Amino acid sequence: MRKNVFYLLVLFFFIVSCNRESIQNETSGLEAYQKDPLTAKQINAEINQSIKSKGSFNWSQTSDHFLWSAVFRGNRMVSIGFGSSKDDFDRSKSPNSSEIEKELLSVIKKYEGKDERGFLLLSDQYLNQMDVVIEKQETLTELRKMKTVRYLEPADYHYFEYEAAYNTNAKSSGSGSSGCGFSSTTLNTADYTSTTPSAKIPWAFTKHSIPNAWNYSTGAGITIGLIDTGVSPEQTLLGNSFNNGASSGRTISKFGVYNSDGSADQCGHGTKMASVMAAPRNNAGLPVGVAYNANLIAYRAAENVVLETSSEQTAVKTAFTELGNNNNVKIISMSMGHIFSVGKIEDGVKYAYSKGKLIFCAGGTSTSFTNFVGVIFPAWMPETQAITGVKENTSNKKCDVCHSGSQIDFTFQMERSSGSNVPVLSYYNGQSDYVGGSSVATAATAGIAALVWSKNPSWTREQVLTKMRQSATYYPNPDSSYGYGNINVLNAVQ
Repeated sequence: MRKNVFYLLVLFFFIVSCNRESIQNETSGLEAYQKDPLTAKQINAEINQSIKSKGSFNWSQTSDHFLWSAVFRGNRMVSIGFGSSKDDFDRSKSPNSSEIEKELLSVIKKYEGKDERGFLLLSDQYLNQMDVVIEKQETLTELRKMKTVRYLEPADYHYFEYEAAYNTNAKSSGSGSSGCGFSSTTLNTADYTSTTPSAKIPWAFTKHSIPNAWNYSTGAGITIGLIDTGVSPEQTLLGNSFNNGASSGRTISKFGVYNSDGSADQCGHGTKMASVMAAPRNNAGLPVGVAYNANLIAYRAAENVVLETSSEQTAVKTAFTELGNNNNVKIISMSMGHIFSVGKIEDGVKYAYSKGKLIFCAGGTSTSFTNFVGVIFPAWMPETQAITGVKENTSNKKCDVCHSGSQIDFTFQMERSSGSNVPVLSYYNGQSDYVGGSSVATAATAGIAALVWSKNPSWTREQVLTKMRQSATYYPNPDSSYGYGNINVLNAVQ
């Protein structure tokens, strides 16, 4: 009997031991699997699903493993926003920022096993934000536990590049050069009228009563900041001839903060935005801008309109902070963005807004594989005015490639029933072109704001916005997808 009990006990321990070993093997296998990063295709699929189901995507709502996978696929670069609260982004107003930053760096040093010279890429001068290189998932896990971390995001995850690799529609859309083009076109005579001394008024301006508004205001004394792909040195009307004719007495300045290769537009998009906003009114026989007497400060901050690389996102952040610190600047316009939020750009927008700037951002222009996206970032931010383009003689029918949504604030007519868009200066001197989408709608609306502020130079940002709203289609009850609609600019400046 005792032998039987003994054998039963031996058998029991053997079974338990085997089961325990099996469980350990399964756990070990699970841990090994979890240490393998997700593929870019898996990451993009989850991003897309989040946007389709919830209307947005945010890195803060993902798992540690998902976040680390995106960091791994994004050159191990991480952007960290820190502070004592979610709104603690301004170093000058954050007495504990240095201590918080040191604590974060010490955590990274501990878990990465490196001196900060081996992982610190950038510490922002004005914002509570830094870029670092992180290799280990456990480092991210520990950082995300800290109450002083406002956000922690991949700093160089190329969503659009990966989407193009896996999506045939993306490949055909040419997303890599989104918004770019150097073509020149002879304008159809039906798309403009002429004004003295010899300038062309785009058809869309007439639809918004801009030529009549010029009897009251031309934008003199107002400086607009443009964040885009730069301005072409081949277009003298946005260079040496910017200040002449009826546009005398103003200045244009150009800065390059992207990739240290100057301010010159290498895309064409920024040149067109500068044109619709502030091209001169002279005898060149070419399209004039909305605020043809306003000053312009143009920043080259990106290669194209899709802000997905670390260098582009950092450059845009820099442009916002520098324009925010420029006391001469009243208005900032940016017709670029992303389909999900970028913490460092969000900080830059908030910083500029805190300095009293009136900020206009494009609501979004679709490619063939992003037509499921609503209003894009940063246009959806409460600190910005989101603009989209609508068809001629409408205020609630978006252009064929434009986005709409509850975050839209104003619209601009920029697409005729014939398909013609807004005539502007081309990339090249002495030539013209057409431009469309929410981009041109945004630049034009920024120009309209300059006319209103020029007429009332002592007004605050809110007073300017109130007047624009009161002069628009749907005031006082904004449309659910098109905001206040089209602005009657003559009414706005009277």
